[in-house]
Amino acid sequence: MKWLSVLGALALTGCMVGPDYHKPALPVPTAYKTAPGWVAAKPEDGAPKGAWWGVFNDPVLNQLEPQVAVNNATLKADYFAYQQAIQIVQAERGSLFPSLGLTGSATRQFGSSGVGPSTSGTFEGSASWTIDIWGKIRRQVQGDVAAAQVSAADLANATLSVQAALAADYVDLRAADAAIVLYQQTVTAYQRSLRITENQAAAGTAAPSDVLTARTALEGAQSQLINAGAARAQYEHAIAVLTGHAPAELSIPAGGQIANVPVTPPGVPSTLLERRPDIAAAERTMAEENALIGVQVGAYYPDITLSALGGYAANPITGLFDTSSALWSLGADVSETVFEGGIRAADVKAAEYAYDQSVETYRQTVLNAFQGVENDLSNLTIYEQQAAVQEQAVADAARAVQIALNEYKAGTVAYTTVVQAQVTLLQDQQSQLAIQQNRLLASVALFQDLGGGFSAADLPSAEQIQAKLPFAP
Repeated sequence: MKWLSVLGALALTGCMVGPDYHKPALPVPTAYKTAPGWVAAKPEDGAPKGAWWGVFNDPVLNQLEPQVAVNNATLKADYFAYQQAIQIVQAERGSLFPSLGLTGSATRQFGSSGVGPSTSGTFEGSASWTIDIWGKIRRQVQGDVAAAQVSAADLANATLSVQAALAADYVDLRAADAAIVLYQQTVTAYQRSLRITENQAAAGTAAPSDVLTARTALEGAQSQLINAGAARAQYEHAIAVLTGHAPAELSIPAGGQIANVPVTPPGVPSTLLERRPDIAAAERTMAEENALIGVQVGAYYPDITLSALGGYAANPITGLFDTSSALWSLGADVSETVFEGGIRAADVKAAEYAYDQSVETYRQTVLNAFQGVENDLSNLTIYEQQAAVQEQAVADAARAVQIALNEYKAGTVAYTTVVQAQVTLLQDQQSQLAIQQNRLLASVALFQDLGGGFSAADLPSAEQIQAKLPFAP
């Protein structure tokens, strides 16, 4: 039986046909173009860890975000897809080992010749093993493991996307809250202006048209207040769905706009390759496609199957397990396709092209990641500069309203001057809120484009997948 041991060793440790996987090298810039001053001396120091949304220092957001992974139905579907991928690995890995079987039978028969009834029986054990000498099955296991890692990276990427979507919706909701406060203050100011015009019209120092103009401005502000409330309700409904609740089940108390705009240092660009789950998924897809080339190359080589049978055949009561009733057999089967019209060659080329496609997809994913971070950094820089200018514009517009109102009371300007000043102030205040909203959204986008708290090292290893250990992004 020494030859069985040799074949077994070849099956488990022998060479594997097809190319071994090597991650392609990509040219990576040494620094980001937009804000080189943000690069930390140690790139990992600025990387967010775990609950990245905590840097916004908002207790409500901190309560909502953990519910994403627990209750979101889309993420649960991605989780079950990952579990399915693990089972595929287990099923394929089982092909590396022999299959064993047991059969038993008993028959009681009576012959027509008048001979008394007789009893016969069998008890047999069988084994069959397709030897993976060429490594075709092991290449398939490699591909399935990589596919499971792709699924794990997809789960992490989907989790990050939903977390970022919730953070963005929360920023929008708080912006709507700030807009509601602004419109409430505007309505109060316009009501005060209306009373002034009504009093002056009653005294004969203002025209009736001034009253109508003041009332129109007030009604416009009231309409904008109602519209802001409708927008807030939609953002609240979106947050409810993202956290796995029906809209009627979640109510978020009103609050102010987030004042702090956190900016995480992006580190050096090379670290982005390890921090983005979509890049990790694209890289693992290359490994999967590379392994599948080996599977197709393995089709050129013969399949070798060993089989064995042993057991007993006799009366099951009196002598089934006697030595004289023993039976056994050993066999080997070799099968090879001699001619198949070029199918195998075409399958190998198709697998190679699939790998080439995955390489280009990986490169484009990396380029898109760099573009996203650069956009976020430039947006944050520009919005910060814009916020400083807009703050001064609001202050100037507020002084202009007060001056115009005083001049109107003194009778030196028409009421249209007051209205124009009020409209300008409201527009500047709306722009100020929008700029702060854009800064916060750019901050959320930067955290997402930097991978949140993900690291490629967090993906389950081949050993963990084959041991069916749990994974949570």
